Amino acid sequence: MTSPCRSFWAQERRPLVLPLGLLAVVVACVPAGNAQPYDAGVVVTAPATVAPKRVAPTSPPLTSVFEDTFDRAPAAFDAAAAVAVAAPSAAASSVASPVDAGREGGRPPPTPSSLPSSVASGPAPTPPVAPREKSGLGPDWLVAQGGGNAWRIEQGRLCGRGAKNKGVWLNRTLPTNARIEFDAISDSPEGDLKAEVWGDGQSGATSVSYTNATSYLVIYGGWKNTFHVLARINEHGTDRKEIGVKPSTDEFRERAVSQGQVYRFKIERSDGKTVRWWVNDVDMLSYEDPEPLVGATHDHFGFNNWQVRVCFDNVKVTPL
Repeated sequence: MTSPCRSFWAQERRPLVLPLGLLAVVVACVPAGNAQPYDAGVVVTAPATVAPKRVAPTSPPLTSVFEDTFDRAPAAFDAAAAVAVAAPSAAASSVASPVDAGREGGRPPPTPSSLPSSVASGPAPTPPVAPREKSGLGPDWLVAQGGGNAWRIEQGRLCGRGAKNKGVWLNRTLPTNARIEFDAISDSPEGDLKAEVWGDGQSGATSVSYTNATSYLVIYGGWKNTFHVLARINEHGTDRKEIGVKPSTDEFRERAVSQGQVYRFKIERSDGKTVRWWVNDVDMLSYEDPEPLVGATHDHFGFNNWQVRVCFDNVKVTPL
């Protein structure tokens, strides 16, 4: 039996004025197969791609010396925060939800029954606002994601406690070669003075073991004051450089961290690939990296902490 489609196409060419019935036959007779872009019909939008991991905005690398002595009072930052909270905009007030309206630090606004009779029938007055507790870090320092309130300025030092490897980062971009110096002190016999260099400026640990850092890690008196370590990415890695602490020794490099003693750290990279570390001008460890951490996700410096209270001061970063 002859196909209706074949019979139709076998007819002589006529002017293209077709009844609706024949038009349906034409549509039905379009050959099957993979359509090319120019005859594909309805355009199908490709699925949205997954957004890449957020990268901290990168400013030009430091070209001059940066210093911070942390000689500032948290109260200066608290006052500004209090003013901002005490004077909300009218627009913000008009859209606040019942559970949010008038709250400060999670406290609900006063109810009419708790107000004096002279104002109970009118609009509720704005409650007094106490200055919110702030770290006093200022704009030059950024706490890692999930770091909470572990870091703050105390008595002219940058101190951390219970950070669980969610550190605080200097909000300045390091060049590939730089010298980083600072004072470090532990309030515990467990030591555990830690810094990160050439990291991404925002990340912290995502599990109990810090195996996915973005930086080189310098750890003085880690693991309850039993090791001094210079590691790349994974502080537990088999490629880390380490010195075992000895209970009684005349060798400075092998001594444990002393509680309450101030140590002067110096960390340097001058050849683009080798990270060197000194404590009190004593050469501790070096790490020559065949695949150096450089670029947009390896251009920041910060401090870190696990549990005990530690403090840092007199930061100086020198481009080389």
